[in-house]
Amino acid sequence: MSEPHTQPAAVAFEAVEFGFGDEILLEDITFELQRGDTLVIQGAAGSGKTLLLKLALGLLRPTKGSIRLFARLEESDWYDVRARIGVLFQEGGLFDSLTVEENVAYPLLNQPLLKTPPDQVNERVGQSLEFVELSHTLGQLPSELSGGMRRRVGIARAIVTQPDLLLYDSPTAGLDPITANTIMALIVKGRDVRGATTMMVTHRHQDGDILDRYRFDTKSGGLISAARDSTRTRYLVLKEGRMVFFGTPAEFDASTDPYVVKFASR
Repeated sequence: MSEPHTQPAAVAFEAVEFGFGDEILLEDITFELQRGDTLVIQGAAGSGKTLLLKLALGLLRPTKGSIRLFARLEESDWYDVRARIGVLFQEGGLFDSLTVEENVAYPLLNQPLLKTPPDQVNERVGQSLEFVELSHTLGQLPSELSGGMRRRVGIARAIVTQPDLLLYDSPTAGLDPITANTIMALIVKGRDVRGATTMMVTHRHQDGDILDRYRFDTKSGGLISAARDSTRTRYLVLKEGRMVFFGTPAEFDASTDPYVVKFASR
């Protein structure tokens, strides 16, 4: 029998609703993640997947219900708590006019709570780029990189603050299968090296499989097979703004719901 959780949840949505006026875009979203848990978010286009991440980041406020990150938060706490969150936006979300080095350094230089000494910024940036095997790109602009390389820079920027929560919005969209698997291997590495809680929106079932079935091995420096459910991966499926499934990978693949079946591996 598993031990009861004694620490506050890393992420907790409680009956969350979000909308504009009479239009409800998300309704009755309830789930909880502990530190180190992984959540794979799936659903059709327009079902509210990216909205869910924006709510977790505090960019949007729920119109009903509550969201807790690490502990119960007052509205004034959101700015500071973002220092504990790393984000990879769709398509990487890099600043076109900044070099790779400047893009990765941006969170360290613009989040007062981090208080990163200037002499440590370059070291942290170098470590993050080495993590994604792009140390040689420091002075390049995003336009000089391939799509996969831009995503890797985005991951370096997401992890440079050593966050407790990592949010990924469609990290493999538009990439070829080989590059997509490289990105997913880096996401597993980023999750496991620090035991970070991970939330990822994806349209590819393969992405969820990698998060569920593999873990990063520090001795070999690569991915190895993980024991069933040792990665504590869960799936959440949205349909027209409502949560129609939340459960383990085995429950996800065994679901008979016609909508959920479209996303599960069969």
